[in-house]
Order: sequence, then structure tokens, then C-alpha cells
Amino acid sequence: MMVDPIREWWTAAEFAAMGLPGVPVDKGNLIAMIERNGHHAQNLAWPTNPNGVWRKRRGKGGGREYRADVLPTAAQTRLAMRQRRAQPVAAPTPDAAKAERDIAGRHAWFETLPERRKAQARDRLALLLAVRDLEVSGMARDLAMMDVAAEGGVSLRTLYNWAGLVAGLERQDWLPALAPRFTGRVAEVDCDEAAWEALRSLYLRPEQPNFSDCYRDLEKLAAAHGWTIPSARTLERRLAEIPTVIRVLKREGINALKELYPAQRRVRTDLNALEAVNADGHKWDVFCKWPDGFIGRPVSVFFQDLYSNMALAWRTARSENTATVLLAFGDMVQTFGIPDIITLDNGRNFASKWFSGGTPNRYRFKVKDSDPVGVLTQLGTEIHWTTPYSGQSKPIERMFRDFAQGIAKDIRFAGAWTGNTIDAKPENYASTAVPIDLFEAVIAERVAEHNARAGRRTPVCAGKLSFEAAFRLSYQDAVIRRARPEHSRLWLLAAEGITVRQQDGSLNFEGNRYWHEALLEHLGKKVVIRFDADDLHAGLHVYRLDGAYVAHAPCIQDIGFYSKAEGQAANRARRAWMRAQKDASETRFSLDDLVALMPTPAVPEPVAAPRLIRPVFGNLAANSRPANDYEQDEVMTDFGKAVQRLRIVSNENGADE
Repeated sequence: MMVDPIREWWTAAEFAAMGLPGVPVDKGNLIAMIERNGHHAQNLAWPTNPNGVWRKRRGKGGGREYRADVLPTAAQTRLAMRQRRAQPVAAPTPDAAKAERDIAGRHAWFETLPERRKAQARDRLALLLAVRDLEVSGMARDLAMMDVAAEGGVSLRTLYNWAGLVAGLERQDWLPALAPRFTGRVAEVDCDEAAWEALRSLYLRPEQPNFSDCYRDLEKLAAAHGWTIPSARTLERRLAEIPTVIRVLKREGINALKELYPAQRRVRTDLNALEAVNADGHKWDVFCKWPDGFIGRPVSVFFQDLYSNMALAWRTARSENTATVLLAFGDMVQTFGIPDIITLDNGRNFASKWFSGGTPNRYRFKVKDSDPVGVLTQLGTEIHWTTPYSGQSKPIERMFRDFAQGIAKDIRFAGAWTGNTIDAKPENYASTAVPIDLFEAVIAERVAEHNARAGRRTPVCAGKLSFEAAFRLSYQDAVIRRARPEHSRLWLLAAEGITVRQQDGSLNFEGNRYWHEALLEHLGKKVVIRFDADDLHAGLHVYRLDGAYVAHAPCIQDIGFYSKAEGQAANRARRAWMRAQKDASETRFSLDDLVALMPTPAVPEPVAAPRLIRPVFGNLAANSRPANDYEQDEVMTDFGKAVQRLRIVSNENGADE
């Protein structure tokens, strides 16, 4: 039955329908109960209603209405609780909001208390709840308080004090209010500020000194400067209150502080087999011996599938270098395919221009236009760089930890294991060295066992599958990019900046000469060569600096000085090449054909004589008349006169005519 939160008067039928404790569910029985309690008499024994607990009902049907006072105490309490719950929640006023924040602060403070003080609060709450239960059952409050105080072994005044702490609070807020507020002695011994700062500086050092040494140094400083310092135990308690992050940062460094922050956990179940791989090098804790007598700790470069954790390919060498990285990558590509994404650290060999050159986000070296294009860039594999020496960002480090136990300590390596730290050398340290061939065979055997071990507890394997089984299940449904035969040249050893000879287009490398006619188009230019270091006589694969393939240049063998047969063979090869070039250079028209095709030169027409001419008189210009245009007859007449005057002048000077 719904309860009106502000209603005061009820009919007997409504009381009976509520199902209150100690109240009959029949209307007649309920009225009889009210009569027995003396609140109402049908024979009008109390016609004036002296207690004011009933009134005549207004409306059709008449009858009477009653207040909750006619009910037993437990029923009254239940009805009041229902009405309180039915009251609408009003918007908090500023004072109410502040009170709510205070209550929330109390709960937060209670959570920080030690368990001993929380238990005391729970004991106090149990006594107050017992008082409330007795009140609900009908006992007077004072009597209930006395009974509970006697039973609980506390004074009546104390119990009333606890009741005052929770007065006006909701039941759920009683526990923080009842918690003991006593915190012990809080007075601190005087300590000069300079002395305290000196102690903090002495203690918070990377050398991580112990407190006793720091306190002895502080005593010396205090004696020299007149500082007041408390006892060692007091200052040690104060140092313990320094936040952990500050202590770790100052004494252990930034890397230790980094460990305090939880690592990010990445889910790899949304990947496919070979979609993403990661790679790194691992230096073995085993002494090995190479055929040339060299003894050292080998390094293996591994490529691991990120989806399944399966080790896909590896190569072992004396040291981690670009050549080993390229060859291990080539083994993986030829066996399984080309990955879409690869995760690498920014190490020198993985970030070399031969492996990742031309990648826009390659940060170890600047990307230059003249740099060769790396293998990953040409194959379209996306590179994700990680922080070096950060095992959290490279899942392959977890595999290396297994290898350091399961492979490096193999029984066949007894006497060659070096220990994983400088102070963990075994008794038989360096007593033998494993032949490198045996070492590589054991690695292949144990890595296969590592991949095939069932019951892996990764999200992909689900505690049932092995790394290899998980890889194969996904691999058969994945879209794999296969490498073409031309791609196999990309992970051969490479050398850049080899200049093509200007004279004949040959290449000189490691004491050998290589030539191909395609190199004639690159005279004097630098090219990139890729080669098999174990077979230099097999020739060189030549590329332009931008990665474009030029040709395969065979090795030109040197011949003996007096070797006639080999000299003749070389001459025949040269003549054949020259003949082929001549044939390729033949043109359609000969010289005679071109002359015949030329048009006949046109004969120029004669130039007509000019109608007017201008004479030139030389040194006679001063005595001659001004240069004017003359008709032809006038020119002849004037010319005769000029000759006559010239003769006259010559005779006067005594000169011959």
C-alpha cells in the first residue's frame, strides 16, 4: 500500500491493510484492539475524545479516522519509516550541500583509520542500535539506555555522549561519527629548519646512505652551527613521512620512479599471425669457439610473432650487426612472408639505413635524399619504434628470459656458461667453449621445443595451445604477402658509395673488378651494391641510390701475364660486345643516302646596279666640294677637274706626277 508522506489521519481499514507489526489485518479486530487500549469505545464511554486520537470522518459513509498513536510502538515506527522514505528528495540548499560534503569527508577520513579504531566505532554503534531496538519494542528511552549501558559495560554518561554524536544524522552516517578522535601525542620536538633541510639533503642522495651515517653528519653540522636537533628516532620517524615517490626519485633515480607507475597492458588478440612482429638481439651467456679460433659470447637476432609469441627466425653471429639483422629478416620473409608491422628499438643496427632507411619516422639518423632505401621501406612494412632497454614495450624480452634459463644452461654447454651477472660466475667458469656449430644446432632444437610447448597462458593460447599451434591456426586464415625472387637481393650484405669508374664503367670492390654494360650509363656516379660475403665471385647486384635496380655485374677474373688462351678469350668477348654495340647502333640512312636526300641549292639572282653612287675623295676632302649626290655625267666632269687640280698642286711642290 502506498503511503502518503504527510498524511496524519487514517481509517481502521487502511491501518489493517498496511501489514504493520502487531496490527491485526482485519478491520473489526483492529477496532477491538483500539478499544482494549482505551482510545475509543463504541458505547461512547469517551464521547469527548480526551486524547485527540480520533475524529469523525468527513465524506460519504462517515465513521472515524485515527492517528498513528492508537497503534503499538513498533507499528508506529514502521509507519514513520515508510512515510520518511516516501518523502521526495528536495534539492540541497547551500547549507545542506556543505553538510553533505562534510559527511563525505567523514567517511573518507574513516577509511584512513587503522582497524583498531574502526573496531571501536563498530562496538559503539552496536550499543546504540541495541538502544534503538528496545525503543522500537516500546521501552522508554531512559530505561533502554540504562539497560544497554549496564549490559555493555560502559557508563551511562558515555552512552549518552555517543548518542549525542549521531543526533540528527542518518543511520548510514553513524559509524564515522562514532570513531575515536584521539590521535595520541602530537607535540613535536623543536628542530631548526636548517637542520631538517640538511638532514633531508644528506639522506635523499643517489648514494642511498643509511640513516645512522646521515644523523652522525647532522650532529657535526649542528655542533658547528649551533642548531637544535631532536633524537635520532624522532628524525627517523619524520624521514619516514617523506612521500615514497620523492624518496624513490632522489635515492634510486628516474628509472626506479618509472617502475612505480603501472605499465600499459596491450591486447594482441585483435592481430593475426604475421601481421605484426618484433625483433631484438640477445647476447648469450655462453662461451663459443669459431673455426678460426676466436672465443666469445655470440649474439642472436630473433624475430617473434606478436600475435602468438612464436619465434619465427634467428641468426647467430659474433656480434649484433646490420648483416645479421638483414639475414634473419630474410629467413623470416622467405619462410613465412612479409609482415605488415614491425616493432624495433632505436638501436644502431635495427635503425641502420640498410634496414629502415627512408622511413619518415626514423630518428636515429637524419633522412637524406642520397641515402639508400631500406629493406623495410621497399617492402612496405610499417615500423614502430620503442624505447631501448625497455622490456615492457618489447614482448620479445620475455622470450629472452626463458632462453637465458632453458637454453643457455643446457647440459651440453656445461663449463661454457658464464653466469648472467658479474658476481654469479659458476665454479667451472670458462673451463670450455662450445663449438659454434653445436651451439647453433642446440638453439634450433630448443627454440623448436619452446614454440611447441602446450598450455601457454597467453590470451591467445588460453592455457591450452602452444605458440606454434596458435600461430598456425591464425596463419591459415590470414592474408599473407609473399616475397618475390627479386626481393631476396634486398637482405644481402650491402655497401654504399661505390663509384663507377669514369673510364670503363667497372666497379672495384674487395680487390675484384665487376662490370656490366648498364653501368656505362652511370659513369662517375655512386651506386649501391649488394653481395654475398661468402661468395664475392658470384657478382654484385647494383642499385641506384634511390633503390632502383641497375644490373647484376659479374666478376671480371684477372688472368696470367703470359696467358695467351685467356687473353684471346677476353679479346673475343670484347670484339663480340663491340660488334653487338655496332649492330645496335646501325642507322637507317647511310651518308650517301642523306646527301641524296638533301635538296639542290638555289642559284641567287644577280644584283642590279645602283642608280646613285657616292664618291670617296680621300685627303682631298678639304679642297673638294661638299659630298652631294650627282648625276653620273656630273661625276665624271668633276672627277676630271679634280685630277687636273691634283697635278697642279704636285708640280708646285716639286713632286713627280
